[in-house]
Amino acid sequence: MKDNTILIKNALILNPNNDFKDKRQSILIEDNIISQISDEIDEGSAEKVIDASGKILLPGFVNTHTHLSMALFRGLADDLSLDSWLNDHIWPMEANLNGDYCYIGALLGAVELIKSGTTTFSDMYFYMEDVARAVDESGIRAVLSYGMIDFGDAEKRENEFKENLSLFENCNGMANGRIKVFFGPHSPYTASEELLIRVRELADKYNMGIHIHVSETQKEINDSLEEKGLRPFEYLDKIGFLGPDVVAAHCVWLSDSEIEIIKKNNVKVSHNPCSNMKLASGISPVSKLIENDICVSIGTDGASSNNNLDLIEELKTASLLQKVSTLDPKVLTSDEALAMGTIKGAEALGLENEIGSIEVGKKADIILIDTDSANMVPDSSNLSSNIIYSANGSNVDTTICDGKILMENKKLLVLDEQEIYSKAKKAIIELKELREAI
Repeated sequence: MKDNTILIKNALILNPNNDFKDKRQSILIEDNIISQISDEIDEGSAEKVIDASGKILLPGFVNTHTHLSMALFRGLADDLSLDSWLNDHIWPMEANLNGDYCYIGALLGAVELIKSGTTTFSDMYFYMEDVARAVDESGIRAVLSYGMIDFGDAEKRENEFKENLSLFENCNGMANGRIKVFFGPHSPYTASEELLIRVRELADKYNMGIHIHVSETQKEINDSLEEKGLRPFEYLDKIGFLGPDVVAAHCVWLSDSEIEIIKKNNVKVSHNPCSNMKLASGISPVSKLIENDICVSIGTDGASSNNNLDLIEELKTASLLQKVSTLDPKVLTSDEALAMGTIKGAEALGLENEIGSIEVGKKADIILIDTDSANMVPDSSNLSSNIIYSANGSNVDTTICDGKILMENKKLLVLDEQEIYSKAKKAIIELKELREAI
């Protein structure tokens, strides 16, 4: 028996690399790697044995667009347009944020991610080194970027580069390699052309990915056409910003020519249906993007505009929204949706060789979903359908990331939930008082 080994036996495995055909097998994890997948593995070969009978095993979910610390702002400003939500409520609250607030917000978000089966998330926000600290403690995997906004101000622009590069120098590769750092220019309407061009140059120099919001609202398109004479993706293409290392969140308002631009540059898309619906931003043409062989992943956006981080719920919404918007029940099948939440998410973040599927040699980022609950009985003949259309995050029984059990039998093993909840409640009270004092 080797140290740091986990045997998961009798698991019904759903795997993107075999078109989600289910197969009952056992998995051996050594340190943080899947070392063996077999019909039978000797129990004596592992320190820890998990009997997964009655459970579905699949890769941990990958959330490619979040603002984790915004869990503190859950329910703060609902039933508003994006413009009003940001300008009148969110940005004034964010003016009082500090590292401690973002740390506790990130811990709160991490609890929710773990409990609903997400093992990897891509985050863009502020005080990101404090978010990295929360990631380290929680045991999950993250791609972190500092939200760069300059509004054309040269002094502000220099500070934004200083922040993002400091994050890269201090946090890239930390937490046993679980943390990766991207550049995070907020959007084409908050980041100047000078900032965007320099991001592109430095991303190439340091081999860093880029995380950006693009084409979220109709207003954004109209403003771009008025100011630049170009739609957002046309503008980004013109200045040479786009590439296969760019993850573009939202992509709601796209012309056919922009879809061609996305495909030509192999840009990755993060679809955020619940946030887009709640803010009445619109419906991304996801089925058309997939038809064009564009990599589409899934994101929740922040818990302040969603209002949760349950990726199973997000995937169901994504599938149903495409069906009703195209009037075609066959688009965005449960298999395609499940791929968006696993291997396509990994591909979007440049991690497809490490996570996103159940394969020997890949990182042990694994979840178990319990089928012994009212909403999962009887089993569907298609288990991916059962997960996408019937399940929700509360059906996740066990969450493993990087070979470490973060939750088992629905019990969180890595963080003190009640302490985090208490601190988060206190933090939002203080932030509201600071806002009112201005």
